[in-house]
Amino acid sequence: MKLLLHSCCAPCASASVEQLLDGGNTVELFYYMPSIFSLEEYEKRLDSLQILSKHFQIPLHAGRYEHEAWLSFIQGLETEKEGGARCFRCYEFLLRASQQKAQELGFNQFSTTLTISPYKNAEKIRTIGLQCNGFAFFDFKQNNGYRRSIELSKALGLYRQKFCACEFSK
Repeated sequence: MKLLLHSCCAPCASASVEQLLDGGNTVELFYYMPSIFSLEEYEKRLDSLQILSKHFQIPLHAGRYEHEAWLSFIQGLETEKEGGARCFRCYEFLLRASQQKAQELGFNQFSTTLTISPYKNAEKIRTIGLQCNGFAFFDFKQNNGYRRSIELSKALGLYRQKFCACEFSK
């Protein structure tokens, strides 16, 4: 399978990419996280993804930092608790952008690293993703994926953030 993999950060992408490559897939990364609060944080995560793409020798496509567009999309949900309606709306924003990028780049399939996190609702990501053409669902936290991401992050010296992304998740 040739797959565009939406990547929220290098630690989450690390074990996800490893699983996909071990499965014989061709993978390219797509970094698009306009939900990240502050441009400085966005750039730190991008720097680590560049290290990861070099390690695995796979292309990295970086999207633009469009925080205002994301804020507009989740408007009215700012006070929702972490893991609730705001996050579900964010998943939709990220997956729709990934679908668009996959089509633009000529990929038939795309997925996301978001499912590796024990703090993300993989079933909700699956439900939202399946509304997008070409979405391939993988629950990357399976088979100790999250633990493996920690190991790879340490081994590769990847920046590992202490919050999900947005100013509301701090």
